[in-house]
Amino acid sequence: MKDSNHLLNDQQAIERIFDHIDNNTTDLGDETWKEPVENYFSQERFNQEIQLLRRLPVPFCPSAVLPEKGSYVARQASGTPLLTVRGSDGEVRSFINACRHRGMQVAQGMGCSNKAFVCPYHAWSYSLDGKLKNIPGEEAFPDYNKSHNGLVQVDAVEKGGIVYVQQEGSIGQDFINNALDYFQPRQEMFDHGEVNDQTNWKLLTETLLEGYHIKSLHKKTFFPYGLDNINLVETFGPNSRVIFPFRRIEKLRTLKPEDRKIDGTVTKVYHLFPNASISMLSKHSNLTVMEPIAPNEVKTITYSMVNLNTSGKIISHEDAKKDLKFVNEQGQSEDREAARAIFETVTAKANSHLTFGYFEKAIVNFHQHLTKML
Repeated sequence: MKDSNHLLNDQQAIERIFDHIDNNTTDLGDETWKEPVENYFSQERFNQEIQLLRRLPVPFCPSAVLPEKGSYVARQASGTPLLTVRGSDGEVRSFINACRHRGMQVAQGMGCSNKAFVCPYHAWSYSLDGKLKNIPGEEAFPDYNKSHNGLVQVDAVEKGGIVYVQQEGSIGQDFINNALDYFQPRQEMFDHGEVNDQTNWKLLTETLLEGYHIKSLHKKTFFPYGLDNINLVETFGPNSRVIFPFRRIEKLRTLKPEDRKIDGTVTKVYHLFPNASISMLSKHSNLTVMEPIAPNEVKTITYSMVNLNTSGKIISHEDAKKDLKFVNEQGQSEDREAARAIFETVTAKANSHLTFGYFEKAIVNFHQHLTKML
């Protein structure tokens, strides 16, 4: 298995894609996997997965959402309300979003707080580094130690344009060293979306990780621009990268290898184990987090960033929005519908398990590591 430092470079990827096109082949795994259907609806299994998510460093948001001091994101992650903020010193910190008085959440959504977070219930206030600053009517709490009752902090690390949060324990140095640089400092966020689906979070994750279904499920949306089951699939630890070529990659054949630019000719999808992905498309890139709500419900949170073109210039927000609209309204809506439809059958007696073959190498890798870690 590769580590993140041994993924194919762009020139190597292009050559391998051409080889697959010429031979009508694709990257294959060497193992199959049978996933018991109860793992998609069991409450006990779901509870174990939530506990695992809290013990792992999981992408929370892109750095682009926190562009200045005081910028914050408040949302639930693995069932826990979290508040992640860029402090006055420029550092990113994450806290459990609960006032130390009566537990009220002190922030909602995304925004910028220049100096403090003020609890809307009784107006207790906290500085950007989580310290308890002010208690109205402090004389009513004679034994309350403000210095020991700031917001409860959880571990957060910013690396490669992503903020990772680990709710239990500390993020290891090996993880930090091996985390890839996914986004560049000049990539701006131009869109943010959230949508809930009545399906299991793993079924939605699986739709991202193979091209075996492109021709059949996306025959009028993605397939006219793409190829039939021709993909590059690389795994590194529990993570993976799947590259989906467009037909227009053929235009690169006439160029010298050193002059070929892969940008705009493929979609790169990175699966960041267990419940996040990064999709690098022609004009924009997405960080998507599949937040499990219940065995039968998932909230998909997507942060969209503008790409840079091959000359290093920022693509216009308008062009990026058109790119995003096509992806969301066409192929991704079909993936979501498929995941919802599959969930309706997993409780039936037709299948005792779902089967994944050699074409679904990245999904096999996902389930192998999830089972091992649980």
